[in-house]
Amino acid sequence: MTNAILITNLSKSYGETVVFRNFSARLPLGETTVITGVSGGGKTTLLRLILGLETPDGGEIAGVPARRAAGRVGAVFQEDRLCPQLTALENVLLISGRKKEREARDMLARLGLGESLAVPAAELSGGMRRRCALARALCAEFDLLVFDEPFKGLDEANRRAAMDAVRAVSDDKTVLLVTHDAAEAEFFGGNRLSVP
Repeated sequence: MTNAILITNLSKSYGETVVFRNFSARLPLGETTVITGVSGGGKTTLLRLILGLETPDGGEIAGVPARRAAGRVGAVFQEDRLCPQLTALENVLLISGRKKEREARDMLARLGLGESLAVPAAELSGGMRRRCALARALCAEFDLLVFDEPFKGLDEANRRAAMDAVRAVSDDKTVLLVTHDAAEAEFFGGNRLSVP
């Protein structure tokens, strides 16, 4: 068993648009890898390929914890993907289960949503929905945590609280974090991968 996600000669195109051609990388397990690159450069596509949500045209991705038997993944995509009719707390418990209700309440409070536990997601502001999505991912049991610009749209105070929560929960876990923000990349440190 390898101690890394190994990407070997990865190729992916959409019609005439080439996203990856013979791209290779090594992403250590048990650590945070910050993924950067230009807009439209393939960062989201890379995450989708790693998660098996898309199929590469060529090459191989091996060693992904979420693809193993009973492998678990926590994810926050650019869209929040909450169930609008469920409350903030119910959205978190949908993934983590009732046995983690105390942890879910604590995480939502830590992210500034302690007074909004019973508010349907449809009635939350954009920043509140983003923080609820983060709480849901952080309360789940996971072997791999994938973040695609998770702090986008948060004001400075809420962004800092969210970054602190992510770092506290993800210590010694495999985390892939896409960001355009140099301060976020510096905060999380770890490994860096620049997507062409």
